[in-house]
Amino acid sequence: MIGRLRALDAFTILGNHEEVFLGAAGGRARSRPEIDRPSLDWLAGQPHRRELRIGGKRILMVHSTPWEPRGSYVRPTSAELQRFGEADADIVLYGHTHQQVVRRVGRVLVVNPGSAGDGRDPRNGRQLSCAVLDTVTEEVILRDFPALPIGQ
Repeated sequence: MIGRLRALDAFTILGNHEEVFLGAAGGRARSRPEIDRPSLDWLAGQPHRRELRIGGKRILMVHSTPWEPRGSYVRPTSAELQRFGEADADIVLYGHTHQQVVRRVGRVLVVNPGSAGDGRDPRNGRQLSCAVLDTVTEEVILRDFPALPIGQ
């Protein structure tokens, strides 16, 4: 998967699983001979947050929250979701909960696509999901899809 992201020159950020893998607790996993070193180095060079300007829109990518300390699970029904409206961005993309959100909070469009790798959202039957964002119109289309059996 990392190779594909690199090939696409995709905008990426680190999440909590990557932080564990790259940290002290991930030392044994990183030392396995099948680990691709250039991909590991690329992953280690990714930021925790990314600020982009696309189509005249300011887009903030974070894994959990735009505020510190990071790591809160801001679910679709969480009152903390309102804090995303404080972000200095037109659009905030976040993840961490693996639960889909498309909501305008003040002037900020907040989007959580769910998860393309570990479906945990009971509202879509725990299917995998992604989001397609039109940065001009700010239209968001959520797509659900079943997980493929391992090896496919």
